[in-house]
Amino acid sequence: MSPRTTSVVDGRVERGDRTRRHILDLAVDLASVNGLDGLSLGDLADRLKMSKSGLFAAFGSKEELQLATVNRAAEIFVDEVIRIGISAPRGLPRLYGLCEAWLVYAQGDTFRGGCFFANVASEFDAKPGPVRDLISQRMREWLDTIATAVRKAQKEGHLKPTDVDQLVFELNSFTMAANWSWQLHRDPRAFDRALVGVRSRLALEVTKKGLQAAGLLGSSPTAILLAKKRSQFQ
Repeated sequence: MSPRTTSVVDGRVERGDRTRRHILDLAVDLASVNGLDGLSLGDLADRLKMSKSGLFAAFGSKEELQLATVNRAAEIFVDEVIRIGISAPRGLPRLYGLCEAWLVYAQGDTFRGGCFFANVASEFDAKPGPVRDLISQRMREWLDTIATAVRKAQKEGHLKPTDVDQLVFELNSFTMAANWSWQLHRDPRAFDRALVGVRSRLALEVTKKGLQAAGLLGSSPTAILLAKKRSQFQ
């Protein structure tokens, strides 16, 4: 294959990737409101001014579109939550940063329907199959991220030895409750209540060394960035 041919092929691949991502970004946003079952290749084609056959060529079936949408939502979640959260100092600040980053993400305008995964999890929790399995896997990865942060906070001496799974369950419960209260009731206090809950729960496990690390919660680059983002929603 000549360099010119390679360049043409690479250009087509790049354009194809851009088009696919454009489709999936819209699909993720729509699914956050209408659910994955509410996705329609015909509706997407109309909104994107594409042919329905073109969308079928890109995804093959509605299930393939749903799976690709879940994976694209996971990529966005990593950018909006995990990368911000893990930029905080190791230990208690990082654990808290991850929780706060999730709340900012759910309160913001990343998706019109709030947390994508909270929405589609309730839609598919009783529907066995590949889509449910992928949603479960992606949500488990998030819980594993929180569990790792808890263990590292313990290793740093910021938290007492405790039941990691129980603590992760409770922290996740605060964030999910905030998303529910915001989406259903538009309660502007929901996210602040969740943060109070997170802090109170962590306070039960914090060590003297952890109290010193807690001083970083309001001054770390992560906290400053999140404070700026949160101020946009006040």
